[in-house]
Amino acid sequence: MTSIRIATFNVSMEGRNYQSDTRLLSAELLPQALAKTGQPQIQSIARIIRHVRPDIILLNEFDYTREPYKTIEQFQRLFLQSEGGEEPLYYPYVYTAPVNTGELFPGDLDGDGKIRHPNDTYGFGYYPGQYGMVLLSRYPIDTSQVRRFQTFKWKDMPGALKPVLPSGKSYYPPEYWELLRLSSKSHWDIPVRVGEKTLHLLASHPTPPVFDGPEDRNGRRNHDEIRLWVDYISGRADYLYDDTGRYGSLAEGASFVVLGDLNASTVEGDGRRDAIAALLESPAVTDPAPTSVGAREMRPDNPHAPWHTAAWGMRADYVLPSSDLVVGEAGVFWPAQEDPLADLVKGRATSSDHRLVWVDIAL
Repeated sequence: MTSIRIATFNVSMEGRNYQSDTRLLSAELLPQALAKTGQPQIQSIARIIRHVRPDIILLNEFDYTREPYKTIEQFQRLFLQSEGGEEPLYYPYVYTAPVNTGELFPGDLDGDGKIRHPNDTYGFGYYPGQYGMVLLSRYPIDTSQVRRFQTFKWKDMPGALKPVLPSGKSYYPPEYWELLRLSSKSHWDIPVRVGEKTLHLLASHPTPPVFDGPEDRNGRRNHDEIRLWVDYISGRADYLYDDTGRYGSLAEGASFVVLGDLNASTVEGDGRRDAIAALLESPAVTDPAPTSVGAREMRPDNPHAPWHTAAWGMRADYVLPSSDLVVGEAGVFWPAQEDPLADLVKGRATSSDHRLVWVDIAL
């Protein structure tokens, strides 16, 4: 029986970590940062990954650059394979693709009379490619069978939680609602071949359910972005079309792992809890509910603290295997305060404001 470790990590490797002036932000700041020596934040990210040593890992908030695979190779060569701290690591199989963040929408979404970043975009972003996603794997990725749902229209989800003002009027003009995409970044179904077994990695990064108003546009969008996966794994997604125009759910009986920064919790935060609860309680899913000593120590009076994956105090990041898979150990990289490795998770400037989450499964 083969045991593999699957992880997700919001690495905060986006432009604002390398440039404070928003007027100068671009996706090319990441390759520039990677080319410099002595990048402690990126070094810490790499050291965490090398310490946990997942076989497959999704990186959220890794910018999609002009030459994305060159940038990823740069990260691997200069940081994951570098000497010092932990044994070098390399992933021969990589997948990435464009995201909706920073891609201008053909209309004035925020009503200020101009079409500009970051508010008049399909997904909030100061430039195209911000908050991108990358999958790294030790096992072959069947790129010909990847399904992407970047351009799926929000209006085409049955029962979509359309944002409305307290007056009952639609928050978005009808012509805008017709064009809005559901994914704030993207949704990917990435088949990975492990021996004779195919695993579908269901990767996404829904919008934070905050930074809006009484219309709750981000809260509603976060809910429906998570609900997409609930429908997809439950065979209820006949309405769902991918970027090639193919309709339908995940094939019945397919093994999968839902992973990513979902920005939602069933017990904490300002988001709507129905969709994340439906995902965690789905009979198609096993929730390993990983914990850490560091999170427990951070908030000893909070009964939910052991399950936190984000520095601000919430379970936001998930690795959820399908119920047909045998689940082994699971954890969150958040060392105890007296552990020397705790220096790697002191904040966004040190590494990230999220923690790496991992789960072992046996095939």
